Amino acid sequence: MQDPDLQLADVARGVRVLTIAQPRRQTVDLSVFVRTGSQHERPRENGISHVVEHMAFKGTATRSCQQINLDAELLGAEVNAHTDKDHTAFHMSGLARDAPRFVRMLAEIVQHGSFPEAELERERQVILHELTEDDEDPVTAAFKLFDQACWGHHPYAQPVIGHRAAIARITRADLQAYVQRQYTACNVVVAVAGGIEPDRIAAEAAAAFAEMPRGQANLVPPPPFRGGLKKRRLSGSAQTHSVIGFPLPSLAGEPHAGIVAAALFGEGMSSPLLDQIRERQGLAYHLACSADITELAGQFVVEATTAPEQAGAYFAEVRRLLAEQAARIDPVALARARNQLAVRSLRQGEQAGRRLEAAALDLFARGAVRSQAESLARLQAVSAEQVRALITGMLAGPAAIAIAGKVPAGLAERAGALFGLGPG
Repeated sequence: MQDPDLQLADVARGVRVLTIAQPRRQTVDLSVFVRTGSQHERPRENGISHVVEHMAFKGTATRSCQQINLDAELLGAEVNAHTDKDHTAFHMSGLARDAPRFVRMLAEIVQHGSFPEAELERERQVILHELTEDDEDPVTAAFKLFDQACWGHHPYAQPVIGHRAAIARITRADLQAYVQRQYTACNVVVAVAGGIEPDRIAAEAAAAFAEMPRGQANLVPPPPFRGGLKKRRLSGSAQTHSVIGFPLPSLAGEPHAGIVAAALFGEGMSSPLLDQIRERQGLAYHLACSADITELAGQFVVEATTAPEQAGAYFAEVRRLLAEQAARIDPVALARARNQLAVRSLRQGEQAGRRLEAAALDLFARGAVRSQAESLARLQAVSAEQVRALITGMLAGPAAIAIAGKVPAGLAERAGALFGLGPG
């Protein structure tokens, strides 16, 4: 059951429209979500979703890049876009009275990109520079290695930004073919919040996407979790960045115990991760724990940046603290985690853009939108025994570990031995 203020309409050959009417607002946030991202790419074209996003505002069949920018700015509107593993999104925000026009403008950009050759060459260089920056960043490098350790050669492990060789060879014809294949009506959600009339937005979307082929749902088989150890030394890096992780259920499954477990273990200064490792022992400054849940899979993720000489002690302490949680869940810590998650969920619910994105991803993964009350209830219902059993199972199975930056001799072997893995 979806929230009563959120309306859902099916229009135009499978395009779905999500709206949240907020009569007191004079502005509007509008997004078009397309169910395509790096997990949908063939290996030779890895990064093409991101290139399409970069090129989306560079011209259409009827308007140049400059005209697109001017038309938006004359309305005082802002435009943006982003790419992820499971979706690509195009955004506009501006005055509520202009919402119907924004629908038409984004519909044109999504359906009729012209991908000018000269613009493609410029954007190719921009993305290649971005790749160089990523390659030199130990945090980004560690997470790329981490995905490989988790998912092996499955497309879900591919980086959103892509690979250098693929970016270098993508052509205008490749972009056109990719959009024709992936950008179809049943893979599109139009999401709008603000001072709007939902019925008018639905009618505008129906007209704007009327010619878009219905297509088939862009489905990818879920990846099996592999586990393993990856490392990469980066010259010039003075610190060690590491990521440790375990599998969790996907968005379509029941990820709530994993979400609570991550909040209990590493969210907030009183969590075991931050209290023990940072505050009491000073083994790391940057520490984080999260449950990363998407359409295909979930990950329980612990990341840290440490001094190289402290990295071994850090790994040992993470393993010890997880074992403590597997043995016993403190009721006070569980109450803290539940309350932190409740407040975070309620705050996100007050941000219309966040709510619309969550609802769109729910539609892609589950075919329905779960209400905020239902999600909260499921989180609050997670028991200490469920969390303990989850962590026990994580420690019994394979972990995924990635280490990047300055990697001391023998660190990978020691970390692997702690979590039952061989060196990578």
